[in-house]
Amino acid sequence: MQIKKIVTGYLEGNCYIIYDNKKCLLVDPGSEEDKIDKFISKNELKISAILITHHHFDHIGALEYFKEKYKCKIIDVEDVEKTIKISNFNFHVIPTFGHTMDSVSFYFEEEKIMFTGDFLFKDSIGRYDFKESDAVEMQKSIKLIKNYDPKIKIYPGHGEITTLKQELENNVYLK
Repeated sequence: MQIKKIVTGYLEGNCYIIYDNKKCLLVDPGSEEDKIDKFISKNELKISAILITHHHFDHIGALEYFKEKYKCKIIDVEDVEKTIKISNFNFHVIPTFGHTMDSVSFYFEEEKIMFTGDFLFKDSIGRYDFKESDAVEMQKSIKLIKNYDPKIKIYPGHGEITTLKQELENNVYLK
């Protein structure tokens, strides 16, 4: 399994393309669909599903484009607490509410990777002062994430890739 990070939009959102054997999952297509689609076409990938960590504009700006063009399944908060198998991919949809009440993370247990959207960043967490945010739920999500394997590689919605171990050791919000 390979992962391509494509940074899009003025908020520099991370869109990820997870691919294996010409099948792929698209995570948070925020904007710049041409930039994302160029990689998909160049590598002759077929989108099996689109994973949405939450529905802020900088994570779903190009969602309609890809949904219409590729006619694929959307996986988001509606699938929370499910284990999903699509094509070559197996993952869990974990509730990580707080930044928004539709925030989820996608955990690929076998590969030890997690896509956290705006819940967890390198050295920080997502804002929880929006109208649709909840500080109490954010605390519950932080408590939940601390129980996962520290070896997990974290792919956040913005910024640099990190590990849970690094965050447990350095992120003041996880102390």
